Amino acid sequence: MVFRGTIADAPDFDPAADAEALYNAMKGIGSDKEAILDLVTARSNAQRQEVIAAYKCSFGKDLIEDLKYELTGKFERLIVSLMRTPAYHDAKEIHDAVKGAGTNERCLIEVMASRTNKQTHDMVAAYKDAYGRDIEEDVIADTSGHFKKMLIVLLQGTRDESGVVDADLVEQDAQDLYAAGEEQWGTDEAKFIMILGNRSVTHLRMVFDAYEKIAECSIEDSIKHELSGDFERLMLAVVQCIRSVPMFFAKRLYKSMKGLGTADNTLIRIMIGRSEIDMLDIRECFRLGYEKSLYNMIKDDTSGDYKRTLLNLCGGDDDLAGEFFPEAAQIAYKMWELSSMTKVQLRPTIRPASSFDPAADAQALRKAMKGFGTDEDAIIDIIAQRSNAQRQEIRQTFKSLLGRDLMKDLKSELSKNLERLIIGLMLTPAEFDAKMMRKAMEGAGTDEHSLIEILVTRSNEEIQAMNVAYQDAYKKSLEEAIQSDTSGHFCRILVSLVQGAREEGPADLERANADAQELGDACNAESDDMEMKFMSILCTRSFPHLRKVFQEFVKCTNKDIEQIIKKEMSGDVKNAFYAIVRSVKNQPSYFADRLYKAMKGLGTDDRALIRIMVSRSEKDLFNIRKEFKETHDASLHEFIQGDTSGDYRKTLLILCGGED
Repeated sequence: MVFRGTIADAPDFDPAADAEALYNAMKGIGSDKEAILDLVTARSNAQRQEVIAAYKCSFGKDLIEDLKYELTGKFERLIVSLMRTPAYHDAKEIHDAVKGAGTNERCLIEVMASRTNKQTHDMVAAYKDAYGRDIEEDVIADTSGHFKKMLIVLLQGTRDESGVVDADLVEQDAQDLYAAGEEQWGTDEAKFIMILGNRSVTHLRMVFDAYEKIAECSIEDSIKHELSGDFERLMLAVVQCIRSVPMFFAKRLYKSMKGLGTADNTLIRIMIGRSEIDMLDIRECFRLGYEKSLYNMIKDDTSGDYKRTLLNLCGGDDDLAGEFFPEAAQIAYKMWELSSMTKVQLRPTIRPASSFDPAADAQALRKAMKGFGTDEDAIIDIIAQRSNAQRQEIRQTFKSLLGRDLMKDLKSELSKNLERLIIGLMLTPAEFDAKMMRKAMEGAGTDEHSLIEILVTRSNEEIQAMNVAYQDAYKKSLEEAIQSDTSGHFCRILVSLVQGAREEGPADLERANADAQELGDACNAESDDMEMKFMSILCTRSFPHLRKVFQEFVKCTNKDIEQIIKKEMSGDVKNAFYAIVRSVKNQPSYFADRLYKAMKGLGTDDRALIRIMVSRSEKDLFNIRKEFKETHDASLHEFIQGDTSGDYRKTLLILCGGED
């Protein structure tokens, strides 16, 4: 196995000299923290164990106890953890995850899903030695259901590591997984546990490919669809580790540092656990997947000696390299290949109400608004639980039965965000999109992100209907409005998209190769020419075709299209092309990211929140919810609950359709 760590054995190693250097760094008042961290991070774990033994021989003291006494906080936790053997470190992490009142399920998932058989066996033995208890018993006592069963299977460390693949068994397993999930009502979890918990990595990768052909969706999508809670998260982690352990850890590291606050335990655990195994690969995956190197993310998110130690473990800044790693490009190729084969089943959160009676709904709404005060609950319960087509019937019936304009009545009775949200739900999708485009352009500034989001994610049919609605409502064409409010290449991109003339249909392999080649050549052209070439392909080709183009682009350039856009372009042009690529790759994930940005930090972008919740509730909001949970380690429901209030919150939560 090729060494892909950042920490290796130090040459000319002298454990007695190291022990003395550490003793001197800690004696007297205060301690020389830099000397400690520089020495500890420049030795392999095996060498650190020799230093611990030499320290006891030379000074009759326990090095770990001395370090605990001299150091504090996260820095102490990090240095002390580095001094433990990997098996004892894992054992302590599991022990901390299950002891006390709550359980840290995320820690259990991360450790159990990612360890080899040998690492698992060593951890089990270390746990017994350190705590005098069976790890299995403690896990059983602290978890439940299918989540518990899968953890116990993983704890056996019996995954097939022979590397032998039986083609017939691959087909059988793929069929069995399909029959256990997508094909039937309800899920046979035991089948998922048995196959994903025991088969070899090579075998399972082939099973996942075969599964996609049968189910017309990826195994990840099926797991999100069929399973829930901690069991869903554990199975997704197992699948991610089967596909690429470094990619799994890159994602975990990113989540540990993004947003407000840092999940230091996760950060410490991964940086230590992988520093001698595959930290170089993790760095490549990190740079491929996110907008900065792991080194720079740590630098921006931590401080002091703690930061210095982590940066030593990280081992280098990939942003300085300026080139893409071939390994990372191969992973990108595989990801694009996956997305080009994937046919995701889109699921809404709002469906037509059964036994629908528009006249009764119209009367109930009138009653809720008549007289002194308004019954907001009654209004919300009707409007948020009908499909848009049903709301249009209510609108019509309200006028024919009562001779009143429902929209005007609602506007006069409701206020602020609740009014915006309810009115948004009452408009047809085309009217709503037209209104959102208008709002994005009216007044002094322009909300370019809204313009991009709407035009990139709507179908030709939806864009054409929006054009008609815009002309009707504002007596001016949407194209004219865009031209008077934006300029340059960005304006051209929007005008191209607003035609609603994107090609439809599958990928054409020969043409995809030619398109990829043209995009690759354009990367060496002047920036104006490059942007025009990108526009001519990204704004006109069908999404399935573009998936193939992006995949071939990696093959012919060894670069990832997302990274090229981030690196070579800027401003609104960059944002528009980036949105297209993200939508082509995984549109629910793009919307999940937009929702996260609308609510994270101080203040809420209510317009974006309303726009996405209204426009996606009858299309793919369930899928968006699943992506949100997977990417942000919190449910969309939790975010809305924590970020909004009152009747506005109540309505959004109904649209959200449930807690993940």
